[in-house]
Amino acid sequence: MLQCIFLLSDAGEVMLEKQLSRHCVDRSICAWFWEQAISLGDSFKQQPVITSPTHYIFQVFRDGITFLGCTQVEMPPLMAIEFLCRVADVLNDYFGALKEDILKDNFVIVYELLDEMIDNGFPLTTEPSILREMITPPNMVNKALSIVTGSSSNVKDTLPRATASCIPWRTSEPKYSNNDVYVDLVEEMDAIINRDGGLLKCEIYGEVQVNSHISGLPDLTLSFKNPSILDDVRFHPCVRFRPWESHQILSFVPPDGQFKLMGYRVRKLMSTPIYVKPQLTSDGGTCRLSVLVGTRNDPGKTIDSVTVQFQLPPFIISADLTSNHGTVNILDKKTCIWSIGRIPKDKAPSMSGTLVIETGLERLHVFPSFQVGFRIMGVALSGLQIDKLDLKNVTYRFYKGFRALTRAGEFEIRS
Repeated sequence: MLQCIFLLSDAGEVMLEKQLSRHCVDRSICAWFWEQAISLGDSFKQQPVITSPTHYIFQVFRDGITFLGCTQVEMPPLMAIEFLCRVADVLNDYFGALKEDILKDNFVIVYELLDEMIDNGFPLTTEPSILREMITPPNMVNKALSIVTGSSSNVKDTLPRATASCIPWRTSEPKYSNNDVYVDLVEEMDAIINRDGGLLKCEIYGEVQVNSHISGLPDLTLSFKNPSILDDVRFHPCVRFRPWESHQILSFVPPDGQFKLMGYRVRKLMSTPIYVKPQLTSDGGTCRLSVLVGTRNDPGKTIDSVTVQFQLPPFIISADLTSNHGTVNILDKKTCIWSIGRIPKDKAPSMSGTLVIETGLERLHVFPSFQVGFRIMGVALSGLQIDKLDLKNVTYRFYKGFRALTRAGEFEIRS
């Protein structure tokens, strides 16, 4: 069981402390954690489980906020990590963003949420839809009422029916005049391409996102045309595992509203939708840079929001870069961003220019890596296709819609 939760800012300040058991965890554990983080750098932040001289520490880092869970007893580490991730997701859902000033302004609601989400160190109620029925999200009306009445509590007097239900993720018997379900396939492509153009890695990390507004207690089944391509599937608690294990069918009673139904990965893809060909030649204290971008395999939909970003080497004094399409900007810390937008069909976008090397160096010895961004609406590059979506246990008609989106994740071109 968890004994304490801390929320730390980027500067190491303790923004929130929540003791979860009779044994109080001293704040000195945060000072020890921050000293280790400063001395070890990013490698320390990548460790989800840390052993201190007195405690086991679990950490999750989100948007500049560090969520720490502490305990002196052995417990399943994945349970603590998953709970901290759920806390971060719920706070982001309630406040719209995870920012230090927002959490400080709404620290009362944060404490109320933690009181309902965990009991004596053990996870209790973690579904956002149920928490919204128990604790009113912040808005201008609630703030005005709290000022007038002097009451700062947002906790309702009665518990939602779903807290005693076998379906705790769904609000009790919602009713809608228009019943609809929207299913989105949202995918991110991670790729690494070497300096010779060889594809070292190409994978898709995807999510099946559902936005459901259906009256009553519906029972949905979702099937795919090619589920065999999926690896490392992860499900929302509403999914029944046996139908998937036997027939690769998602059978579930959906939460009300928007939620992530399923996560997956598709490995060893053989091609990328665009190519980026950088070329660098250096001699005599100057370096000539040329970058060409184009469509490799036409996905049948428009590729937009294309960007190419790279870090100029530290010994570059100045850079003069131009492009025949889009804009080139050099930001702070020598970060260069080439914003292309849509790739035109009549010409391949190119960027070229000269980099001036500092005195004493004749040529480049460190070559930059290029990070590529793009977005393709209406297609899932993994090849995953939805077959059908059926609704049971209801007599009314409902509308269903399907969309797909693919965007670049960690897409790197090495030079």
